[in-house]
Parts: sequence; structure tokens; C-alpha cells
Amino acid sequence: MSMESQVSAPGAKGFMTSYLEALALVERLHRLLLDVIKDEFERVGVLEINAVQALLLFNIGDHEVTAGELKSRGYYQGSNVSYNLKKLVEMGYMHHQRCEIDRRSVRVRLTPQGREIRGVVSDLFARHAEGLQGRGVLGLDGIEDITGSLRRVERYWTDQIRYIY
Repeated sequence: MSMESQVSAPGAKGFMTSYLEALALVERLHRLLLDVIKDEFERVGVLEINAVQALLLFNIGDHEVTAGELKSRGYYQGSNVSYNLKKLVEMGYMHHQRCEIDRRSVRVRLTPQGREIRGVVSDLFARHAEGLQGRGVLGLDGIEDITGSLRRVERYWTDQIRYIY
């Protein structure tokens, strides 16, 4: 069966429609996550950093990393991560230090002020996890199914990129 006939077959059409809906939903959820973080920061009076920077602090956590490591993990785009790391260092949320081995590389870690912001985001996520489960929106099996499915899509897309190069 050719690819065209698979896409136009009744089941495949349903899959394609669902796939496109899932892509749109992932994109909307990411934007909504940033809005939720922004609203939380407005509520607690943290106005100097944006939601992307807050997520960056959250994802770095207790680790010491380079911008390259963050990019290679797929969390952030190149110039975006460099710009945001620079701003976070300037505002005192992160320490930076040149790597002894490779002087071109800069390692970053959170300051106490950065850990406070990470705590705000962590508390927000904990409240959301409790609310989702407590209100019966999503249980452990459901979240594990979603996470497993998204990991499989991530692996597929990663393989597609590697195949191109």
C-alpha cells in the first residue's frame, strides 16, 4: 500500500488529524505553561525575570552546566539560551565561571537568589501536580502514558533529524 493511500485510508486520515491536533496542543501547552509561570510571578511580585528565564533556572536546578549542555539536551535554542543566561548572570540569579580546561566554555550555576526563583516554580508545579491528581483530571497511569508517548515522539523526531545529517 502506497503512502498516499495510507494517508487517505479512513483510519490513517483519523491518525493524521489526531497527529496535527496533538502538535497544535503541544505548542499551545508550552505557551500556556509560560503564561501560568508569568501569572504566578506576578502574583508573588517577581517581575524582573520572564517565564523562559524562570524555566531555565528550574531546569538547571542544583547542576553546574554550560550553555552548550543546555542546548544539546534540547531544552533551548542557541541564541535564546545564551541571551537568557547572560541576563540571569547580570541580574544575580546565576554565577558564571570560565572552564579551566576549555577557556571558551563558561559554566553556570544558580545563586541563592536563583534557587529562590527555582523554588517558586517548583512549588507551582507541585501545586499543579496535586491539583491534577486531586481533582481526578489525571492520575499516575495517565501521566505515565502521556510521558511515554511524548518520549516516543521525541525519539522519532530525533531519529529523523539524525537521518537527515
